[in-house]
Amino acid sequence: MTKEFDFLPNLPKSDLDDRTFAELVNECLLRIPRYCPEWTNYNPSDPGVTLIELFAWLNDQMLMRFNQVPRRNYVAFLELLGIRLQPPAPAQTEVTFYLSASLREAYTIPEGIEVATLRTESEEAIVFSTDQPLVIGKPRILHLLSAPRTEENPQFLRDMLLDVWTEDREEEWSGQEIALFSDPPQPSNCFYVVFDGAQPVSGNVVALKFKGESATTTGINPNNPPRFWEAWDGYAWKPVLLQENDDRTRGFSFSELANEGTNPQQGAEVILHLPLTWDVAQFSTYRGRWLRCSYVEPTVNQSGYSRSPHIIGMSARAIGGTVQVTQCSAVFNEVVGESNGKSGQVFQLLHTPILPRQEDEYLLVTPPVGLPQVWQEVPDFSESAPNDPHYLIDSTSGTIQFGPFVQTPNYQSQHTLQRLRLQGEPMQRVAADETKAIASISRAVGSQYGAVPPKGSIVQMLKYRTGGGFKGNVQRGSIRIAKNAIPYVASLTNHISASNGADAESLDDVAVRVPKMLKTRDRAVTQSDFEYLTLIAGDGAVARVICAPTRRKEDAGIVRLLVVPRVRTESIDQGQGIAPEQFILPPKLSDRVLSYLDERKMLGIQIHLEQPQYTGVCVQTEIALESAYNNPQVEQSIVQKLKVMLYRFLNPISGGIKGEGWEFGRPVYPSDIVKLLQNFQGVRFLGTVQLFELRYENGEWIRRLAPQPIVDPGPLGLVCSWRSPRLRSSHVINIVS
Repeated sequence: MTKEFDFLPNLPKSDLDDRTFAELVNECLLRIPRYCPEWTNYNPSDPGVTLIELFAWLNDQMLMRFNQVPRRNYVAFLELLGIRLQPPAPAQTEVTFYLSASLREAYTIPEGIEVATLRTESEEAIVFSTDQPLVIGKPRILHLLSAPRTEENPQFLRDMLLDVWTEDREEEWSGQEIALFSDPPQPSNCFYVVFDGAQPVSGNVVALKFKGESATTTGINPNNPPRFWEAWDGYAWKPVLLQENDDRTRGFSFSELANEGTNPQQGAEVILHLPLTWDVAQFSTYRGRWLRCSYVEPTVNQSGYSRSPHIIGMSARAIGGTVQVTQCSAVFNEVVGESNGKSGQVFQLLHTPILPRQEDEYLLVTPPVGLPQVWQEVPDFSESAPNDPHYLIDSTSGTIQFGPFVQTPNYQSQHTLQRLRLQGEPMQRVAADETKAIASISRAVGSQYGAVPPKGSIVQMLKYRTGGGFKGNVQRGSIRIAKNAIPYVASLTNHISASNGADAESLDDVAVRVPKMLKTRDRAVTQSDFEYLTLIAGDGAVARVICAPTRRKEDAGIVRLLVVPRVRTESIDQGQGIAPEQFILPPKLSDRVLSYLDERKMLGIQIHLEQPQYTGVCVQTEIALESAYNNPQVEQSIVQKLKVMLYRFLNPISGGIKGEGWEFGRPVYPSDIVKLLQNFQGVRFLGTVQLFELRYENGEWIRRLAPQPIVDPGPLGLVCSWRSPRLRSSHVINIVS
């Protein structure tokens, strides 16, 4: 009889052959007509059928033992190593709360507010919870600055409010008419709105009101204005205009508003969704939270500004805010049971699976006499002393376990001695064995790993969160219900799709993960070790990583890791590229990875996290369609699908030949584009394929035709295809007859 170690993880065991006794009998009966056609009596009373059932029973017994050998032994080895199945990963997204009216004071939506999707007849509602409090502040404008061109770090700024406008008690600016751009306007002209840094408005939805004159037109198409709104989040300029309908000034076309019956002097608003992290920054001599509107180069379908827009007043108000949410539900103060005072006790939580615990999620043990005690969760009991208040949680099964008592060989020798006495062994052997037992009696006969709650103690889980799974990756606009009553909130929604949700790890996934884990042994020595541990440290935030070779002999002892952060790619399905700013390596992610690797690297090794060199690609070509597709709507649909194919192919996250991301240092050839597009249904032939190159130089994106029919990202660079708002660069596909 094998010993069952209840403190080891219990992994699922699968059968190699899952045929039952009845299935074996039926299989033999079906083969009778082929091998014994003269046998026609298949009744259970027939002696031949009895023999079939006998051999089927013997085969069933053999299969039962056969299924217990190879894979089950492998699973047992995994259990001895302490391997546990990873729980489901929760999906994450951002939810925007819209107020019923702007408030005079700052308003806070607390942490843990639950929101959900609509419940249907076939599907339950998927619940999300806010990760942190959301403060909807009262924005206050400090400066309105103009600049002749857009810069990453603006320095040449002119204050347009100084001695021209005044601020009233309602914090609204007004005065004589001023121009937002130069006259005549030039592409790359911009103006900055600087907000008071003392006001907590990060992640807020701000309605920026402009009051203008309607005397003259600006010369643009109000339905497609060539301007771009963005905000500085401390690391890059992020777009903040969610959709064109949110610009109710229609590109500062106040003359068009007057023609529609709206008084421009009463003002029109631009609804801007500010970044979740909108840090205070200082450019030149001005300090605050920065917002920028730039005049971008008009495209073929756009008209440029013939005259600069003029305004006579400006104000701002907060109408909502955005906060990050995670797919989970919180459970509070769950009593899991009463301790019996024995080692290795196991308790079961009511809800599974369990998400990774936060600081306020822990176990509370209340002894019969004394105050409640806070116990500490540990990944295993290998370093737990007998008096350490430690416990372990299996996130997949929801079981809580306390420290086990592990017997040593000395403990077994005493039982052997007792059996010798009972069996009447010769006294000489008994005396010899007794001498050995007495010599070892001073040593411990067992080890207790972790403390045991006293008998009668109440075990209570103060808080834990349950959730996770692929089902949490809901589409944009799916989250619309508030599970809790939220004052002053009129509506809510998610403007981006939820992502990163994954189901629990399967046994097949464990079979792939464990060899890598055993190879690294939680230490970084080789290049593959650093790459694997960087992915583990990122916890899903790192999409790809490569360990770059050293450039010089002086760099010996320095490990260069080129990290590609995981960014959202749902815009590709909409025929849009990924914004270049999303590939900037966040400092928080860098600090987390470095802290994780510092504990696992060898002494004297320096780790440098860097970004790969990204090369943007723009494809221009002509296609001819089959005559059956000669329809304007069909042509537009085909062009859209071809652009989506290009965005998917030229993608550092999920592009490339294998669909695992563009290979580091691999060039782009026109033949790659031809091979991709020529087999699309409806395409008769392709014209000349031209590749344009986008390089980030001196704070600006520069587009140039590649000197050769190839785009070279460099030895360790990456090719990506994005739509830069300032360059309006995208894949150009023209249909020819």
